[in-house]
Amino acid sequence: MSATDEFDSVRIFDTTLRDGEQSPRTSFDYEEKREIAAALDDLGVSVIEAGFPVNSDAEFEAVKDIAESTDTTVCGLARVVEKDIQAAIDSGVGMIHTFVSTSDVQIEDSMHATREEVKQRAVEAVETAKGSGAEVMFSPMDATRTQESFLVEVIEAVDEVGVDWINIPDTCGVATPRRFGDLIEVVAEHTDAGIDVHTHDDFGLAGANALAGVEAGADQMQVSVNGIGERAGNAALEEVVMAAESLYDADTGVDTTKITEVSRMVEQASDIAVPPNKPVVGRNAFSHESGIHAAGVIENSDTFEPGVMTPEMVGATRELVMGKHTGTHSVRQRLTDAGFDPTESEVRAITRRVKDAGAEGRVTMSDVRRFAREEGVAEMDEDDEEEREQEARV
Repeated sequence: MSATDEFDSVRIFDTTLRDGEQSPRTSFDYEEKREIAAALDDLGVSVIEAGFPVNSDAEFEAVKDIAESTDTTVCGLARVVEKDIQAAIDSGVGMIHTFVSTSDVQIEDSMHATREEVKQRAVEAVETAKGSGAEVMFSPMDATRTQESFLVEVIEAVDEVGVDWINIPDTCGVATPRRFGDLIEVVAEHTDAGIDVHTHDDFGLAGANALAGVEAGADQMQVSVNGIGERAGNAALEEVVMAAESLYDADTGVDTTKITEVSRMVEQASDIAVPPNKPVVGRNAFSHESGIHAAGVIENSDTFEPGVMTPEMVGATRELVMGKHTGTHSVRQRLTDAGFDPTESEVRAITRRVKDAGAEGRVTMSDVRRFAREEGVAEMDEDDEEEREQEARV
């Protein structure tokens, strides 16, 4: 892919089961891994990074079973260590992702090695993995804090031995979109391999950085469902997929109507709650309470929603929330949806009661129905309700 502000397609590499599971206090059991992998397979991602096969016998078996049971390419992670590479090979994955630190701070204080040793291990690991017949991805870990000349040196070395993918990880989340895009352009000048990006969200820029990488020529983005992962997490699948599909009009291969379902599955398995204001999958993403916003959305949802992304596109539903900011349009809509036939004065009276109750706490539809009955609002008969539903469908 050549560097451009726009792109027509991008591959989605999902690392929910690997980096996502590395979220502090998160652990997927065997069945959860299988279920999430099946859901990701059905979702249509390009690659599922199923885990770290050498980590344990249970991890090895889970990765092996996922590789055997899914149509999507399954990837296993491996350090530039012979036993790691062999475990990944033995697990039967279609892609082996091997990595080594390339920043001086990690080489010296984490690996206690030299640059030359790092480069040699990288080359040997790629050669061994390539010998298995699997696709091979190489990651210079902490690439965004690596001296550019050494980063290029390592990339060229693994390129010479036939690496299929170069992943550029912003391991500590310190990139900014313009800088990250510039780095991807440099990388593209020194490899014939596909370019993949892995961005972390320490400054809330993971999604923007991933998209900037693709604008600059990367072919694939590494993501996790709900953005879970180390520290502040990864680029969120739901965010970058919908941005690519809706804002760039690009093809990701993902069935977006299943995004909310997969998000809820991962939320439950990871025990990491999705914030209400989370883009795309948060319960407020398509909810409206403010009177002005609700009135506009009732008339035309494009007034106060993106328009290019609707709740139906991601398998969600729109909600008009009752509270102290609620206006008459929203109350009227909720009353008619509940089978009532209010007059204008009754709508105003119930709106005032909703606002007063909302100032004290949450207002439910049970409250609204109670207010309606206490105000003596007439209920529609079956013929009126059927006619209203037909008009709504038209």
